Amino acid sequence: MEVILKKNVDKLGYANEIVTVKPGYGRNFLIPQGYAVLATASAKKAHEEVMRQKAHKESKILADAQELGGKLEAVTVTIVTKAGENGKIFGSVNTVQLSEALKKEGFDIDRKSLKIKEEPIREIGAFEAVANLHKEVITTFKFNVVAE
Repeated sequence: MEVILKKNVDKLGYANEIVTVKPGYGRNFLIPQGYAVLATASAKKAHEEVMRQKAHKESKILADAQELGGKLEAVTVTIVTKAGENGKIFGSVNTVQLSEALKKEGFDIDRKSLKIKEEPIREIGAFEAVANLHKEVITTFKFNVVAE
């Protein structure tokens, strides 16, 4: 079964791609959740027209993502959290806190685009995360977790 993705789906594809999936996955999950539409002949024709119009915009978006990735690699973000005497954090650091810390630094990156390499983080120290800014731009950056 072929579907046209409306949104990025992990381990499947990016928005506006035509992908082949098993019928149950497409019918029972992707289409009802709004992640995809059925790739009929008329939908494919409309999709081709939309992709032609988006082609020149895509180069600008890619350049912006590469610029943001370069700036992000140069920055080390600090997350302040409560911790005990032995360096253990009360709770854990996740992508929500990382996204908020990035916003304070001036980077507006959605938490769903972030992945922490050594998750869950339950201690103070320096760690790495990956930001998926564009399908061709994946940036690794460092962040520190410090106690209040």
